[in-house]
Amino acid sequence: MKNKVKEILRIRGMRGAITAFVGLVIIYVVFGCINDKVFSLQNNLNLLRSMAKYLLIGIGQSFVMITGNIDLSIGSVVGMSAMVTASLMTRGVPIVVALLVSLLIGLIIGYVNGELVGKFQMPPFIATLGTMFVARGIAYLVNGNRNTDNIASILGKDQGKFFQDAFYYGKILGIYTTFWIAFLIFLIFTFILGKTKLGRHIYAVGSNKEASRLSGVDIVSVIKKTYLISAFCSVIVGFILCAQAGMGNMEAGNMYEMYGVAAGVIGGVSPLGGSGLLLGTFQGALLWQTLENGLNMVGAQVGIQRIVIGVIVVLAVLMDVLVRSGNVFSKKNKQ
Repeated sequence: MKNKVKEILRIRGMRGAITAFVGLVIIYVVFGCINDKVFSLQNNLNLLRSMAKYLLIGIGQSFVMITGNIDLSIGSVVGMSAMVTASLMTRGVPIVVALLVSLLIGLIIGYVNGELVGKFQMPPFIATLGTMFVARGIAYLVNGNRNTDNIASILGKDQGKFFQDAFYYGKILGIYTTFWIAFLIFLIFTFILGKTKLGRHIYAVGSNKEASRLSGVDIVSVIKKTYLISAFCSVIVGFILCAQAGMGNMEAGNMYEMYGVAAGVIGGVSPLGGSGLLLGTFQGALLWQTLENGLNMVGAQVGIQRIVIGVIVVLAVLMDVLVRSGNVFSKKNKQ
């Protein structure tokens, strides 16, 4: 039994996932004791629905971070997706066509990111900063520098309701469809990261690029695929925000790239590359949403919420740096 536990703890990123889970339970219980409405069924359903978008962008950012890179274009791709989708639908384009066009444009941004970072070896901060502005510019231009009209007013009440229920307001087995969409994507990408050659190569690239290259890993291809995954997840979040609002908002997804980083690092995904589990990202997204939800329930100001979450992110990254450098409890060890 003891050996089995040790074996589980040796899994890359498992310690971070467990730590996030323990923190999640503590935060949930503490806020629940302060305000028992935290434990209510409707609050928990809303919590899962709100957490879903953080989980999705966390998945995309986690894939990129495990290779030792970052994607700053996530939030802008979310906004672009919402605006392109809504703009097309308010022009009478069928829902499925609008979704596919939006997905294609998002994947093009992801492909460009992969080319710049992988093939041309541009610093990921600079490359994705550039595409961040491009994607946000498209979000502004696609409907003439204004938010779109209500989708239902053009498509009709039934079609508008169908789209909104599919991505936000509908329920399956009593739980909002938003959560089921995110959970299905989570399961698929967890399998890819943990059980496929691509997953092994992603960890290898993040651990040591030169060793991976000498081992025959196509580093450029691996990096491209992680940025495509990131773009795909961002586009889905754009659909969710579009369905939630019933229209396209040019500022949708603002700062979401940082939310993706937070969900990942809180759950133990290393921003330095080579380590992390999507299970941890799931816990990190849920912990963050629980913290945000709890602070709202007790009436904390938005500024306080941001400070608390920012401190947690910094501490999570600091712990990762200390563990990697071997400086944790170094004074105690020297004694």
